[in-house]
Amino acid sequence: MTEKGNTTGRTARTIAMKGGGYYSQRTRGAKDVIDNASGMLVEAADAINPPDSDRPIVLADFGAADGGTSESALRKCIEQIRTRFPHNQIQVTYTDLPSNDFSALFKNLLGVGPETANTYLTDIENVFVNACGIGFHRQLLPDASLDIGFSATAMHYISEKPCPIENHVHMVGASGETLAAYAEQARQNWTDLLVARAKELRPGGRLVMLNFGIDEEGRYLGNTGGINMFDTFAEIWGQMCNEGTISEGEFVNTSFPQYYRTVEEFCAPFKDSDSPVYQAGLRLVSAKTGVVDCPYRRAFDEAGSAMSAREFAESYVPTLRSWSEAVFLSGLDDARPADERHQIVDTFYQRYEDRVASDPSGHAMDYVHCYLAVKKTADQP
Repeated sequence: MTEKGNTTGRTARTIAMKGGGYYSQRTRGAKDVIDNASGMLVEAADAINPPDSDRPIVLADFGAADGGTSESALRKCIEQIRTRFPHNQIQVTYTDLPSNDFSALFKNLLGVGPETANTYLTDIENVFVNACGIGFHRQLLPDASLDIGFSATAMHYISEKPCPIENHVHMVGASGETLAAYAEQARQNWTDLLVARAKELRPGGRLVMLNFGIDEEGRYLGNTGGINMFDTFAEIWGQMCNEGTISEGEFVNTSFPQYYRTVEEFCAPFKDSDSPVYQAGLRLVSAKTGVVDCPYRRAFDEAGSAMSAREFAESYVPTLRSWSEAVFLSGLDDARPADERHQIVDTFYQRYEDRVASDPSGHAMDYVHCYLAVKKTADQP
């Protein structure tokens, strides 16, 4: 197997969110982002063309994880669709990688997950759900079958890591040729996934995408003026390498298959009339950036003396672990016993927690997103 092929194989393993309902329970901030943008989904429901028959109205959530963070926003969208089209059935397709915990997704939708509650599936009639365990960089639904596509905190993942990142674990710590390679990989992936969505969308269909990115002030997830989260990841993992807990090869093999695009990079294919995206009929409706404060940091600041630094660390670090753990596990040598790999990763997050508890100032994972609304034109060039 070539080095690139090996990297590609590992990439799929590094994307999976922690399962068993852990992701939704530990990612209140991601839910806040989606809930704050629920109006964009309602606007999409208002904008889609009326169906020309009694066919179902079709929605899709691309990169859904366990579905818990998007349920309430999708409910508002579905309620608006039901208001406009009271007699049409509604179909919702959830997509993610085959390693995703789809069992937790369906438990959440049925209201039997860790946090039992009514959902749109339990409360609204004639709504049907299914799942697709294939990554979103390719076409997943039949041509012209989709009315509204949605994706949140997912499309920053690239299909493969183009090269190692020297002395860091994320592209935000890269420079020169390495950063350029990640940028080119992300550019091609962005084009491919948008063209795939264009094929799936009906004329008049809408996309609503909330993507991690770098805003106009240079801020990104976990780097909004305090302690840089990704630098902290690299520092602690590097210390464990220097101590001999992990090898140099394992450190190099540990990197996030992600790229944080700028607003200009998000919008570029919509502005070029010769781009495959524009030629496929997609048009940008709106694009803006926004920051949602880390809810764990906010709770700590509001609690004052009622919450200790250790209690803050114990509430905060699990949200980092919910989406990053797979990256560090996959970086370790497969020859290590599974329990040894998990013990190493447990040590890594314990060190992060201890660091936060010893001095919580500056630690926060604020969410920096680009909010995009896109439509499919009826007439293509």
